Amino acid sequence: MNGVLPRSTQGVYRLSASAFYFLQGLVFATWASRIPDVKASMELDDAALGTVLLAIPVGQMSAMALSGFLVARFGSRRMLLCAAVSYSVSLVSLALVSTVWWLGAVLFFFGVAANLMNISVNTQGVGVERLYGRSIMARFHGLWSLAGFAGGLASMWMAAEGVAPLEHFCLISGVGLLMVLAFYPFLLPRDARLPVVARSGGGVFRRMDAYVGLLGVFAFGSMVSEGTMFDWSGVFFQDVVQPGPELVRLGYVAFMCTMAAGRFLADGLVTRLGAIRVLRGSGVLIGAGLLLAVLFPNVWMATLGFLLVGFGTSSVVPICYSMAGLSRKLAPSVALAAVSTVGFLGFLLGPPMIGYVSQALNLRWSFALIAVVGFGTSLAAPLLRRVSVKR
Repeated sequence: MNGVLPRSTQGVYRLSASAFYFLQGLVFATWASRIPDVKASMELDDAALGTVLLAIPVGQMSAMALSGFLVARFGSRRMLLCAAVSYSVSLVSLALVSTVWWLGAVLFFFGVAANLMNISVNTQGVGVERLYGRSIMARFHGLWSLAGFAGGLASMWMAAEGVAPLEHFCLISGVGLLMVLAFYPFLLPRDARLPVVARSGGGVFRRMDAYVGLLGVFAFGSMVSEGTMFDWSGVFFQDVVQPGPELVRLGYVAFMCTMAAGRFLADGLVTRLGAIRVLRGSGVLIGAGLLLAVLFPNVWMATLGFLLVGFGTSSVVPICYSMAGLSRKLAPSVALAAVSTVGFLGFLLGPPMIGYVSQALNLRWSFALIAVVGFGTSLAAPLLRRVSVKR
């Protein structure tokens, strides 16, 4: 299709896909940045919060097969419309729940809608990328992080002004629906036809070699760190740093700021330094940033620490996905599926683990544990060079 469509038409498709990436990040950031308010209003302890937050990744994992089927059957354009509307509207439901059980149920649906939107919008992104004939996917994901930064700033301001979560969520839901109305007509009408790879016998994980497995472990560690920051950074500031109410979300905003910036810079860093060096540096940044916040829990040092964590997590998952495509044992699509599935378990296990460790010890010990995971990534990164030679 590239070369057939005029550049202006390609640009319209790209802008529309970008808007939905931004919307996805904005909705998630709006929820994540108000978790401390929900925790306080429902009088949840750390273990209870960790348990109820498990509903989002459980919903996402449960919907993976169904989302793939729906997008393949009905097309990403139609499914993105359904997902974006559901995802935006579910924000309002999150502000209306009054019991932990209802909160868990709505968060499960929130996770299902998030997964359907994720698959739909990335299918659109693949199609637009094929029109351009060059890699632009990292920039799409950078827009998700940029929206997270913007959403965190908006939440910080609204909380400081005393805006209740219900009013806040209704506003963002309305913005989301307006964005859907504005950009849906200009999405790619048909999905890109990708090459079909013949399947070999055995399941993905039975055929996974050390190379792909190690990439999955790195993705897992990064997503544990990301999940910790998304769900617990505000709580850490509220309970440990204890700044004024207007600064409770400062750590989350700092993390999203550098995560967004790092994703726009990641491709150039890998080209200049190599993937393994960037992975090692990323692990050091994650570990050092979390340790800084744990050892010096004042507002400025904790904010600096979370800035470092944002830079550290920004590159790991994109690098793992890119390197998975170089597997010599599995087809690229199968290797990517294996790495993303193992990595996504980090989102599933990380937030509740933080809650349970915090309940048994305290929140600083929980964050110190994630710092160890970050340093482990740095120490293990050179193993990729060894397994690359053997594969």
